[in-house]
Amino acid sequence: MQEISKGANVSLNALSEDAGAVVVSLGWTSATGEGDADVSVLLLDENGKIRSENDFYFYNHPAAADGSVQLLGKTPTSNGDEDRISVDLTAVPEDVARIVVAASQYGGARFGDLDDLRMTVADRSGEPLVGYSIEDAGVETAFIFGELYRRGEEWKFRAVGQGYETGLAGLATDFGIEVLEDSEPATEPAAAPEAASATTVPAPPEEGDATAAPEATTAATTVATTAATTVATAPASATVPAQTRGRAPRTTKKKVTLPKVAKKSLAENDSWRTARLFPVPSLKSDKEREVRATSVLLSVMAEVPELGRRLTAGFGAPAGRMQTFTEVPLPHGDTPRRPDGVIRVERAGKLWTALVETKTHGNPLKDEQVQQYMDIAARRGYEAVITLSNDVALDGSPVVDVKIDGRRKHKVSLWHLSWAEVAHQAQMLIRHEGVGNAAHAWLLQELLEYLQHENSGCHGFQNMGPAWVPVRKGIEDETISPDDERAVDVVESWERLIRQVCLRLGGELGQKALPVQRTRRDSDPRARRVAAAGALCADGRLSAELRIDGTSSVIAVTADLRTGKVRTSVDIPAPEGSYPLAMVKRLLRALAEAPADLHVQSLVEGGNGPRGTLERLRPEPGDLLPKDGSAPTGFRLSLIKGMGSTRGNTESGFIRGVDAAVDRFYHGVVAHLGAVEARSGRRG
Repeated sequence: MQEISKGANVSLNALSEDAGAVVVSLGWTSATGEGDADVSVLLLDENGKIRSENDFYFYNHPAAADGSVQLLGKTPTSNGDEDRISVDLTAVPEDVARIVVAASQYGGARFGDLDDLRMTVADRSGEPLVGYSIEDAGVETAFIFGELYRRGEEWKFRAVGQGYETGLAGLATDFGIEVLEDSEPATEPAAAPEAASATTVPAPPEEGDATAAPEATTAATTVATTAATTVATAPASATVPAQTRGRAPRTTKKKVTLPKVAKKSLAENDSWRTARLFPVPSLKSDKEREVRATSVLLSVMAEVPELGRRLTAGFGAPAGRMQTFTEVPLPHGDTPRRPDGVIRVERAGKLWTALVETKTHGNPLKDEQVQQYMDIAARRGYEAVITLSNDVALDGSPVVDVKIDGRRKHKVSLWHLSWAEVAHQAQMLIRHEGVGNAAHAWLLQELLEYLQHENSGCHGFQNMGPAWVPVRKGIEDETISPDDERAVDVVESWERLIRQVCLRLGGELGQKALPVQRTRRDSDPRARRVAAAGALCADGRLSAELRIDGTSSVIAVTADLRTGKVRTSVDIPAPEGSYPLAMVKRLLRALAEAPADLHVQSLVEGGNGPRGTLERLRPEPGDLLPKDGSAPTGFRLSLIKGMGSTRGNTESGFIRGVDAAVDRFYHGVVAHLGAVEARSGRRG
């Protein structure tokens, strides 16, 4: 990969023979794990202005209709996460001269508070081409990281690094975007003078909202009720919503989602089962599960463009007509091979093809089998091989070990999907973001029902591996050595579990949930896991942190293998300017619906203060205050739950125990802390 400095430029064609589509990545780290920013993309004409409102892409307008730009969202990396953007340069309209990639912060945050600000550009196979690091960030609240621009028939990349102290509004104004913020919401958008269109679609009513119309529980369409901004298109400029939190989501057309509350059943009793489009009770063998799961998923991907595009865009597939196939015989020496599936996408007369190899029920992918498919794909000019299993991919830890023949001119990229990620994306679409019509929403719901059925074999990561039992026993009897390689295997399995917990919780909430890594982005994943394995052998604990977008809290998860307990906890700061007893009472009121066994501990300068269960503290809130009269600096809330003793494939298993502990802690504790966080003065 070529490194360039601020202001430098380079031709993408000079770096790769396959630069017709690229993946742009923006990344940063934060010592506290709290830093974040929102990515945006602008398409500009020769005059350096957007052509219309549709040329501005951000979190509420993430994809172009022609497939030229798609915000792929955050992707976990070895040291945090990064935002990735798919740009199909062959699909960019001819009158677009520049593509600007930027990011902005909010709530008083500054880019100077972040570390390792970096932008990279990779080709469609995922091979990094060029990178650029910003090293002079300070008080800026918005940054143009870089831009892709035309020079004749080729595309070039320029490292820009231009900051704005005026945030997104200042950046957007430079490119012909007018940012309007109304302090009061309106039930109907006011028509802008000479406006071509004005559309508002808010979030669906909250579950249990008494003001929601009766149809909200039966119709599969979100209804426009309130909006804080309007979008107007004028000949010379465009108006876009300001990038502020807590506002109703916007889109250019209404989307279809399924209601959270199910319709009342007409069954005579609970033994009746709803007829499903994709039945699973008859599945007996692993082969049956693999064939059925592959066919179900690929057919829905081809029929529901939102899902198909979402699952393949990050792999370099263009936006176009998708067809999918199963059990396709392909020549391979004397014995033809049959990959589980094939995905083909056509755009402008060109084909993008990927082979699919599927495993279910915890069965591992086979290196030799995947290697054969990589060789077949290379010989036939296919672009990718996609593996799909219950395993969760980690940076620096390949799911399968294959060799790439560097002598081949045609490059084939290898990608991996977990069934948990497929379920996450389906959940996001049908519950939160919406799809094109009610039939597509129903198909996604049927797919989700299938994946979650106990007989489908598509439950996601569900086994801690062969090292789990001996490592756990070695910790219990204190006989395991710190350099035991099996401990590293357990740490990797733990990371996969936490990633899957984030996927499940994020899909349920409709918000990004990501593991927090407090190491530098360029640190070695292997070295980090070896260090974690040493700590595991020393104290018998597996630890992780995760953050849910929209909250300022970091949820800590600790599995103590010696005591057999899982602890979930969160630290919240004390509100400034409040009397100690008043702040304690306010906290306990916010936790009125929290479990009675919740442990609450006050934090003081240099250590910990008094603690007790919520049940004991409710009648005596003063017991949480330090006896020396010092004011608490914050509070630590913790739940402790017993963990399963099996390898994770039963209800009492360790994996399901951790998942259940995080779920209970979020819904029982974290979800009630919004008011407390707001008073603390921190971003929520």
